[in-house]
Order: sequence, then structure tokens, then C-alpha cells
Amino acid sequence: MQAERAPEPVQPGVPVWRRALGLLLVGGLIAAIAGSDVLHEPLARLLAVTERMIAASPIAGAGLFILFAALSGVLAFFSSAVIVPVAVHAWGPVRCALLLWLGWILGGACTYAIGRFLGRPVVGRLASRDLLDRYERKLGRDAPFGLVVLFQLAMPSEVPGYLLGLARYSFVRYIAVVAAGELPYALGTVLLGDSLVHRRVVPALLLGAAAALLSALAYARLHRRLAAEPSREAPTGPAP
Repeated sequence: MQAERAPEPVQPGVPVWRRALGLLLVGGLIAAIAGSDVLHEPLARLLAVTERMIAASPIAGAGLFILFAALSGVLAFFSSAVIVPVAVHAWGPVRCALLLWLGWILGGACTYAIGRFLGRPVVGRLASRDLLDRYERKLGRDAPFGLVVLFQLAMPSEVPGYLLGLARYSFVRYIAVVAAGELPYALGTVLLGDSLVHRRVVPALLLGAAAALLSALAYARLHRRLAAEPSREAPTGPAP
């Protein structure tokens, strides 16, 4: 009888230290701006101007913020974090968090649709092919919900949507994954923005450290889970 083949480990696609370090640096940068009169004064003037603009067109302002948040979930070089302080100043933390979360969920739906209906040739231009290749043998349409949530927490936000769209993972389950996986980051991002607006240095540093720790723990747990998952026989092909 043929011996059972041991599970094939997946090689890390994004070094955990790089993502965690980036989150730490963001927290440190925000703390530095919050604690500096020279750096914070221009920001305060910008916030006052943008608040008047949003007050003049509140629906358009909210729509643009959601759109920008969605784009940050589709394209790696977009970041909605840069406009979160403006949104926090204009709408307050609660409304800002809801709008940001909604935008990220919409962005996740877009990445899923691109992967499912446009297929690998388009996805390969928008995301790292190497990163997709490393994970697609372990994460298919029948991947457990908890494992996919870990993947969402650990990876750049656009990668899970592209990959799971290619794999034809359940759209309803994927939206639930995005909602669960992006919620802590949305709350943390808004709290960081609020710390910047109100010049709270210590909370900014603590939030940056907490985000880095969450990302690192999710990444480590993800790879332990993936090491125990059997590899699929063939990579996912393009959607018809």
C-alpha cells in the first residue's frame, strides 16, 4: 500500500516582520505628527478646510470616502488611511468606522468579482502572481471559514478576494469573511485617525503595536493551519 504523503507546507509569501513593521511605523509616524506642533498645525488647517467642504456636500463627501476606501481594497497602492483623519474630524469615529468598513467590504466584493469573472490574466496584473501561486493550492472553494478569516487578517486586503474569486469560493461566505476580517482593522484605523486629530501620542503608539501584533499572530496561525491542510491537485484556472 502506498504511504500517505505528508502535508505540503506553504512557503511564506509576505514576510511577517515586513507587514508588522509597516504597521508599527504607521503608528509611530502618527504619534510623531500628533506630538509635534510644527507638523500638526498644517494638518489642523487642512481639517478645518475639508470639514467645511464636506458640510457643504455631505452625501457626496460620504460617497467619495466610501469609493476611496473601496479602491484601497482593490489596488495595493491606494490607502484610505491618509484620509481617515479628515473623515474622523468631519463625522466622528463611529460614522467614520462604518463608512470605512462599508468601503472595504465593497472593495472586497470588487476583487472577488474580478477574480471570478475576469480570471487569472487580469488578476495577474493587479496582484502578485507569486503570492497567489503560493496559496492557491491550499485555499480552494471548500476552505474552512475560520481559515479564510485568518487569510483575510494576515494578507494584504486585495489578495484574498482575487484568490477566492478565482477559486469560486461562495460569495456570501466571502463577504462574511471580509466583514469579520476587516472590522478590527477598520476600528483600529479610525482610532489611529482620532488619536492624530486629538493629538494623543500614547494611544497612537499602542494602537500601532496592537495592529502589528494582530497581523503577526494571524500570519503565524495561518501558516500553522496551512501546513496541516492537504494541497489541491491543480491550481485554480481562470473563470469561464
